[in-house]
Amino acid sequence: MFIGVKEIKITDTISVLLLPLIYALVMGLGLYLAKPIKFVGSKQSKVAEGAMVLFIGVLIAKLAISSGQSIDIIFDVGPALILQLLGDLGTLIALPVALLLGFRREVIGMASSICREPNLGVIIDKYGFKSPETRGVLAIFVIGSIIGTPFISFLSSICVSLIPFHPYAFAMASGIGSASMNAAALVPLVHTYPAMATQLEAFAGCSNILSFCLGIYMCIFISLPIAERMYKWLSPIIGKDDGHTIDDEYAIEGVKDDKYAASEDLSSGKLKRWATFLVIFSFIVAIGNFVGYKTPISDVFIGMLLISLITIIGMSLERIIPWNIQSIIYISLIGIIVAIPGVPTADFMVHYVSQIELTTICTAFLAYVGIAIGNDWEEFKKIGWKGIIIAMIVITGTYLGSASIANAVLLLTGMI
Repeated sequence: MFIGVKEIKITDTISVLLLPLIYALVMGLGLYLAKPIKFVGSKQSKVAEGAMVLFIGVLIAKLAISSGQSIDIIFDVGPALILQLLGDLGTLIALPVALLLGFRREVIGMASSICREPNLGVIIDKYGFKSPETRGVLAIFVIGSIIGTPFISFLSSICVSLIPFHPYAFAMASGIGSASMNAAALVPLVHTYPAMATQLEAFAGCSNILSFCLGIYMCIFISLPIAERMYKWLSPIIGKDDGHTIDDEYAIEGVKDDKYAASEDLSSGKLKRWATFLVIFSFIVAIGNFVGYKTPISDVFIGMLLISLITIIGMSLERIIPWNIQSIIYISLIGIIVAIPGVPTADFMVHYVSQIELTTICTAFLAYVGIAIGNDWEEFKKIGWKGIIIAMIVITGTYLGSASIANAVLLLTGMI
């Protein structure tokens, strides 16, 4: 937060924002990779991975409260929020590019989705753990874990200054089904339109919830069958049978399981560890908020404790209730409900949580992300530059596809 936001002018109308969250991610990764530094290694990276699950809950809770606070506006733009999910099909533009670059059946896994945790499960279940399709989705998963957050932050800042879409459309497009990328895409938008921060957070949060809930069905029933057909049509025409494929020795066994679905038993020790992590994280965010925005530390700390409590409740419900429902769904629903105008908790919640800047939470969170992704660095290097290009096209396709549909629907329904 000391460095602040830096704006790089490309032209008079196009600029890129360098945000504190990018510095934090790069410095966290640098600490892991810097050989002379001994106190940040594999053990600390594993701890950071576990902490990330909690801190993602905090991000979701913050956005959910903004959604509850703006529930009337969300209902007004409901059709745009639903239909923009079709923008997820934008990932398919990467498929012919991947074929041209020499990939084969890996392209089906690479281009059928944004390649986050739920999509991993779909591809592995359908094609098998050792299949080329699984190697493809895992490649984009690893690349997305490392470059996805900074890339979508740059992409968002460029699109906001270059494309004349309404800010609401870009906010909806931010909800691509990844909490960290959701926040990273939203922060440049909030910085550009600070007066609309609450509404933008609300749309981004609701969009991300819908992507979590419905995105997997979009993949199963629409994008994956289309990817199969596109591969069948295009591979004889533009496919290269030059023997190139993602390294068969690629350590897919080392890729993490679905962090959100992890359902280890709840215990008093686990609750204490969660509480300890979240209190420390709350204090870090409160200090950062004061440094960057001069907000009273006590108010921000109270707000952070409130959303930390929601996070713990949501994480606990996932383990207590015998249904296969991810904690982020519980966290989102609780956050929305407690902030709906007229609910007894709404005024108290909104007063404190609204003083927490999303940028500050993201900056602290991404410092941990930078340390955590150090463990994926060797796998990332194996994939090569071609995989990086495909990952960037996948992210760009879904972001611009969703923004275009959302903006069109908002215009057609007279909301903008």
